[in-house]
Amino acid sequence: MLELRNVTRLVGGEAHVRDVSLRFEHGSLNVLLGPTLSGKTSLMRLMAGLDQPSEGSVWFDGTDVTGVPVQKRNVAMVYQQFINYPAMTVYENIASPLRVAGADRETVDRKVRRAAELLHLEPHLERMPLELSGGQQQRTALARAIVKNAGLVLLDEPLANLDYKLREELRAELPRLFSESGAIFVYATTEPHEALLLGGVTATLSEGRVTQFGPTVEVFRRPVDLVTARTFSDPPLNSIELVKQGSKFRLDDQDVLDVPAGMSGLADGPYTLGFQPHHLSLAPQSAGAAKLRAKVKVTEITGSESFVHLAYADASWVLLTHGIHHFEPGQDIDIHLDPRRLMIFDREGRAVAAPLAEAA
Repeated sequence: MLELRNVTRLVGGEAHVRDVSLRFEHGSLNVLLGPTLSGKTSLMRLMAGLDQPSEGSVWFDGTDVTGVPVQKRNVAMVYQQFINYPAMTVYENIASPLRVAGADRETVDRKVRRAAELLHLEPHLERMPLELSGGQQQRTALARAIVKNAGLVLLDEPLANLDYKLREELRAELPRLFSESGAIFVYATTEPHEALLLGGVTATLSEGRVTQFGPTVEVFRRPVDLVTARTFSDPPLNSIELVKQGSKFRLDDQDVLDVPAGMSGLADGPYTLGFQPHHLSLAPQSAGAAKLRAKVKVTEITGSESFVHLAYADASWVLLTHGIHHFEPGQDIDIHLDPRRLMIFDREGRAVAAPLAEAA
């Protein structure tokens, strides 16, 4: 088990990591999700022993390893910026941790070729890293991490430079590989959809703090605060200020939403409403959906989906829908919102009501 106890990392008086406590079990898949500069890489460097905390401690299997350097820890690391040995062939790059560990020739060959098969590197095993494309070099670094059989595997946005098809294959395959080895698997990403695809548990980060930690789907569906909800939404979370008055949520002078029965206990007053882009629709998805009128700003068509950027009152929203839909900028359209899908936050940004229906 890897445990961080009240860890803070100060650099030049600036806190890169702030009072973080986390616990990761063997065989577990753990995602660090947050925007650039949220503290993901700083946290991984503390886990690995590349940096030391200014406060707090790092424990591995019941032993305080806070002052133990990375060379004395059984850690495998892969970064977005691939790192390989330029004077070694791809085969020898992948084999290097096995040779350091004293593995016999047959074991080395079997594990190297299995990792190369997974990462589509078989044709390139006798080539030098500088003869490869960027994606092929990153796959070489990933293969080396796979064969090392480390107790802690840290992957810092490792798939960002790979093509879409290979990225999807590895997202599905990597968790199984590392869980079978019993390793603690920590994967950093800026992409909410990648966290959902990987599953496991997720820690959301903002400005060096962990805002929530728990099963990935649970964190997505029931964020504890507005910061977490925004961290775990791509396209950005739709939000607007509203006022609860009795059995109604008042959005503006004309539009109101019925307060769902499960939220009736909320005190009257101001709140922030939040909901995911796919919870807006062009046609009502339930009998209780509210119809609103919004102005189209721009439509992005990706082929199988359309992103309709909207202006509603003082808010900017995005509607995500399947299929090809084209609207002219400035066009007024009807949109529909199911009150059961709403997240409600108080003035301090704390969640006071979660969606009553599953937020798929």
